[in-house]
Amino acid sequence: MSIVLDFEKPIVEIQKKIDELKKMSEDSGMDLEAQIQDFEKQAQDYKKELYSKLKPSQKLQIARHQERPKFLDFVELMCEDFIELHGDREGTDDRAIIGGLAKIDGKPVMIIGIQKGKTTKENLEYNFGMPQPQGYRKALRLFKHADKFKIPVVTLIDTPGAYPGIKAEETGQGSAIAVNLREMSKLTVPIVAIITGEGCSGGALGLAVADRVMMLEHAYYTVISPEGCASILWRDASMYAEAAEALKITSKDLLELGIIDEEIPEPLGGAHADYKTTAESMKTSILKALKELNKLSVDELKEQRYNKFRAMGRFIEG
Repeated sequence: MSIVLDFEKPIVEIQKKIDELKKMSEDSGMDLEAQIQDFEKQAQDYKKELYSKLKPSQKLQIARHQERPKFLDFVELMCEDFIELHGDREGTDDRAIIGGLAKIDGKPVMIIGIQKGKTTKENLEYNFGMPQPQGYRKALRLFKHADKFKIPVVTLIDTPGAYPGIKAEETGQGSAIAVNLREMSKLTVPIVAIITGEGCSGGALGLAVADRVMMLEHAYYTVISPEGCASILWRDASMYAEAAEALKITSKDLLELGIIDEEIPEPLGGAHADYKTTAESMKTSILKALKELNKLSVDELKEQRYNKFRAMGRFIEG
């Protein structure tokens, strides 16, 4: 059974009435088609209204939905001939970051993403989508490979943040992310990044220094999780909804602020409602971006990328 979020419960109640009417119609032979259609229209209208006015805290729930498509789902739906490339060449293969060579609509790309699991066993394998330093070093190796052979880079990001454990700190978590930021800024090939679910802190940014940064409609992108922000500001993680509102974490807010370049629409109900349609929308946006970026010279590409990130972080003096 599909997981129902709190704010979706009225839709479920309407659907129950529709199912009851259908069963009554079948059992009694009564013609209830008009009533059923009326309820179905009511459910559809309510759903459209609901999803057009979601609060940041509600988008947060959708972005974290257990059934939301993961990196490997998108690879399967968007790519042909995917060949995974393992390891950081220092003896470790962090499964939270997966990448390799593939084709999108026949065009070669290096596609790299953060993978979460759908079951407890898978989440343990992928460390709940929280990469360790070795994962960022693996990504860096693939970036350099792509750069050497002039292959565009596509990154898909869905993480609550880089792994915060002691072992990760001991093996250089901060420096691994920092090196990725520096080296991505210097790549001579086009880079397209999409936040597909959670895009939290440096863990997300370590794959997001790109020429085009996009977000799925119900994803979020932030310097700190709303719960973490609320814990710091108010010493109360339960105030995450207020923090989510203040942080401007949604695709519409970030598009307006110039942090991202495009919002990719999701099917009604969220990406988990229709994997294929979501993947097709992402594929269209990726191909369009790569077509535009491929027209630029290396110098133009690097200059635009530099200017893009330098323009962020504006402030007003009081």
